[in-house]
Amino acid sequence: MAPHPAAREMPTDSGARALPEEVAVALTYQGSTQAVMMASPSDLEDFALGFSLSEGLIDSAREIESLDILPHPQGFEARLWLAAPRAEAMAARRRRSMGPVGCGLCGIDSLEAALRPLPERGHVALRLSQSALIGAADALRAQQPLQDATRAAHAAAFVTPQGDILCLREDVGRHNALDKLIGALARGGIDPATGAVLMTSRLSVDMVQKTAIAGAPVLCAVSAPTVLAVQQAEAAGLTLACLPRADRGQFDIFTRPDRITT
Repeated sequence: MAPHPAAREMPTDSGARALPEEVAVALTYQGSTQAVMMASPSDLEDFALGFSLSEGLIDSAREIESLDILPHPQGFEARLWLAAPRAEAMAARRRRSMGPVGCGLCGIDSLEAALRPLPERGHVALRLSQSALIGAADALRAQQPLQDATRAAHAAAFVTPQGDILCLREDVGRHNALDKLIGALARGGIDPATGAVLMTSRLSVDMVQKTAIAGAPVLCAVSAPTVLAVQQAEAAGLTLACLPRADRGQFDIFTRPDRITT
């Protein structure tokens, strides 16, 4: 089997092991750098679009006039040009940030911006069962080639009410994996309101923010959320759940339990 394109064999004292690639990805808008993120060098078009959406830089993919991924000696540039009205708004709120894989709020310039108001998703009438989510979590383990190769990657998946995984993206950074998923859904014309986001990582407040802005009404992970994540999910009308030991019947729902049936 060929190695995953986002992984590389590296020597160790006991032989060789595949490790995930991590590269700098500069996101530039109208010729100016908005953020530099460390990410896996795969699905970068999805990443650039998803980042733009989840950070509120655009409201729709239609506001992007062009998106090009350009290789550089130090990494990649995701070069985006926006339509005129959005370009003017970008100039008014431009900021620079350096985002390591473990941080999702780097570059935020005020406490108010860190806890930005979220769109209200309480009206979304989605229903799915615990068994569907548990089945999707089991299926998720067989659909992570980068994780299989390296044991060092996160995954974000979109799950239908029937428990099918419609789309999945991987990255060394959990925020990047979610942004890639959001971008993939937008490029595929899939409405996030029609399913749930399933993560292999912990749930912090920034993951709640990205999911709510993207429009998905349910966010589920294998690890428990933070207190602030629960508070933000409650305010946004987002269903927040975790299944740390679903094989033993542990399935915790923290907010809006009406969307998940037993």
